[in-house]
Amino acid sequence: MTSDERSDFIRDIIEQDVEEGRYDGRVHTRFPPEPNGYLHIGHAKAISINFGIAEDFDGLCNLRMDDTDPTKEEWEYVEAVKRDISWLGYDWGDRFFFASDYFEQLYQWAVELIKKGKAYVDDLSPEQISAYRGDFTTPGRESPYRDRSIEENLDLFERMRAGEFAEGERVLRAKIDMSSPNMNMRDPVMYRILHESHYKQGEDWCIYPTYDWTHGQSDSIEGVTHSLCSLEFEDHRPLYNWFLEALEIYHPRQIEFARLNLSHTVMSKRYLLQLVEEGYVDGWDDPRMPTISGMRRRGFPASAIRAFLDEIGVAKAESLIDMDMLEHFVRDELNRSAPRVMAVMDPLKVVIQNYPEDQTDVFEVDINPEDPESGKRKVPFSRVLYIERGDFREDPPKKFQRLAPGREVRLKRAYLITCEDVVKDEHGEIVELRCTYDPETKGGVTPDGRYVRTLHWVSSEHALDVEVRLYDRLFTKADMGDLPEGTGYGDYLNPDSLRLTTAKAEPSLAEAQPGDRFQFYRKSYVCVDPDSTGDRLIFNRTLPLRSTWAKIAQRMKQ
Repeated sequence: MTSDERSDFIRDIIEQDVEEGRYDGRVHTRFPPEPNGYLHIGHAKAISINFGIAEDFDGLCNLRMDDTDPTKEEWEYVEAVKRDISWLGYDWGDRFFFASDYFEQLYQWAVELIKKGKAYVDDLSPEQISAYRGDFTTPGRESPYRDRSIEENLDLFERMRAGEFAEGERVLRAKIDMSSPNMNMRDPVMYRILHESHYKQGEDWCIYPTYDWTHGQSDSIEGVTHSLCSLEFEDHRPLYNWFLEALEIYHPRQIEFARLNLSHTVMSKRYLLQLVEEGYVDGWDDPRMPTISGMRRRGFPASAIRAFLDEIGVAKAESLIDMDMLEHFVRDELNRSAPRVMAVMDPLKVVIQNYPEDQTDVFEVDINPEDPESGKRKVPFSRVLYIERGDFREDPPKKFQRLAPGREVRLKRAYLITCEDVVKDEHGEIVELRCTYDPETKGGVTPDGRYVRTLHWVSSEHALDVEVRLYDRLFTKADMGDLPEGTGYGDYLNPDSLRLTTAKAEPSLAEAQPGDRFQFYRKSYVCVDPDSTGDRLIFNRTLPLRSTWAKIAQRMKQ
């Protein structure tokens, strides 16, 4: 392993295999998504395990599309998978495969099992097959077609491939043990008839292999040594082994790990697709989605996601990880890397009465104080400014330290100002503050060392009008895998998961490009959305600077 060793039960197993010379000391993993949706943060964990272990042991990792269901798979999803894995920083080299390219070999192996008396064509309907399987307390019953002759099975299977039968009319099943305590071993279906065009194979097939039949044999074809799967495949491992042993072909080793379950979200492509199709979100890459593409669009750095995955490690037992933990790593990374800019989200006009009307000062401000090498940016200052409405109180409470009548504040890196007058409209709403500035405090310094609160600001003359999409968690309930009876996902949708607003931003943002990340000083981390155009900048709120959810949760416990 590499010098910065990570240790977990999977790496311990593989390290022992290497030391014992199993698979000639090779380590070869694979990540096998089904191209029926976009990858989510749970897949990112599987990606980091498979590619990370291959890296640690100087091995290889394949990317393979397990594309056995033509009714749900599309090229769009294939390209999205590749894009997401590359963005996370992993490389499959020249090892990009499709299980559908193995269809002919899988068919020939199925014929071989029929000839060995270990597979048969069944005429039971899907409903009958389910009923015959029994349950966890009742053994299954053998199909009346289980003892067909090898010759009849070969003939029927060939005719299934030729398209002679209707969908659901016949299936090919493995002949294993209908009384097995493991339901997966009760003569599982290997092939079903689907008169559907395949996105890659076209019209070549009308019978399609099941995932269980395809998975292990694809691993074998590719020379995979360690097939690393999430925990729900643990009960499928005996079947994985049975197929490989019955065929007497190269046999990889399957090892299972716990899935990533993240609070305030769902980790099922089926339900994520439902959110998309029913219009709860604006597509797979909606920044509220737990998809990798959604997190990228929201502004989560790939490095922060990888650091989070490294921290939670690899476990055998399922658990629920708080979203706050992932957000902590995002904030930590963005605090170090995101340029600071000033943007006023709820503008209140400020007129500095003793500042010359035709004068403009330009101040140099740190791009990122956490990174001295990032340099400075130039910010213009003029007589009319905007500050946050919440930074002023006409009748301030005792602990309020920002601007108020007769009170002085510092405008970041500019001047100290004092509020002299308040202008209201006919409804009594404050529309303008009349202030004076202290010319001796240029650059925000105080010659006498007096302390005042610092506010951010934007020059009215130079301000950019930008759109800000304020994203928050999609669900209000932490554990979306434990819903009370009679409720569904729709009952826990957060009505404030997206709010739209406009802001006045400093002119340095005019050159910002989609994907660029910033910190709106004192407010939030943001990312430029791909919907932005040359004359319309759109920012997605990645996260507030501090977690409000943690405070809410703490109050609820009290």
